[in-house]
Amino acid sequence: QVQLVESGGGLVQAGGSLRLSCTASRHTLRTNAVGWFRQAPGKEREFVAQITWDGRGTTYLDSLKGRFTISRDNAKNTVFLQMNSLKPKDTGVYYCAASLQQIATMLEDEYNYWGQGTQVTVSS
Repeated sequence: QVQLVESGGGLVQAGGSLRLSCTASRHTLRTNAVGWFRQAPGKEREFVAQITWDGRGTTYLDSLKGRFTISRDNAKNTVFLQMNSLKPKDTGVYYCAASLQQIATMLEDEYNYWGQGTQVTVSS
């Protein structure tokens, strides 16, 4: 069973930055597209970003372009989400998810494995 573990969440003031990490146990992510999703309180989970298996392709929620950057280090079996200029509306639980596909889209159905999530809280 693939287990994904997110880390790096926390409380930050508006305008601050956080870097989330996603690692996998008992599995290599090298051949998987990986995505980040988030769920704000009282809202449905939404797509944030995706990175292809080789790191050459990325996709973002349009409204996050320029503030969030997804990257990966396959040697460390880790995918990152750098979040800058954070806003209170970025508050939520952030999940990483791995797809069996090498390239994935924003559709949750394309992701086969999910982490438990890490809380991000941005104060005003």
